[in-house]
Amino acid sequence: MPRPADGPSGAEGEQGSGGLRVAVGRDGPVRIVTVAGELDHDSADGLRAALAAPADDGTERIVVDLADLRFCDSTGLNILLHARLEAEAAGMRLELAGLRPIVARLFEVTGADGVLRIHPDLTSALNPPVRSSEKPDETPGSA
Repeated sequence: MPRPADGPSGAEGEQGSGGLRVAVGRDGPVRIVTVAGELDHDSADGLRAALAAPADDGTERIVVDLADLRFCDSTGLNILLHARLEAEAAGMRLELAGLRPIVARLFEVTGADGVLRIHPDLTSALNPPVRSSEKPDETPGSA
């Protein structure tokens, strides 16, 4: 399974601030931002910087892996919601993966879970289910 880069390489690498660690890696056209620790007002700069990196490198999606995030306050929620809008403006999608119950509850209570696409884990986010091919348009009377 692809994991974040071990060392800095352009915008990729790892940075920490307070009780938060943020690592950025890639899996083809997907930028993977792995967040661990506690995300709050005092530790948010690392995540903000990782999500603000330019996407002129063929990135189609950004997946934020939150499996090791133990706490998230409204600052973190706002960063992720803002990053979603920025990604959409740039023609990309921002998706989340692996929310722990305490973090998932914040998204549920605020309604953010209805706005952000959330996968159970990173593997699911990187390997979305394949949709069966749809049948050609069979409009009645078009024979």
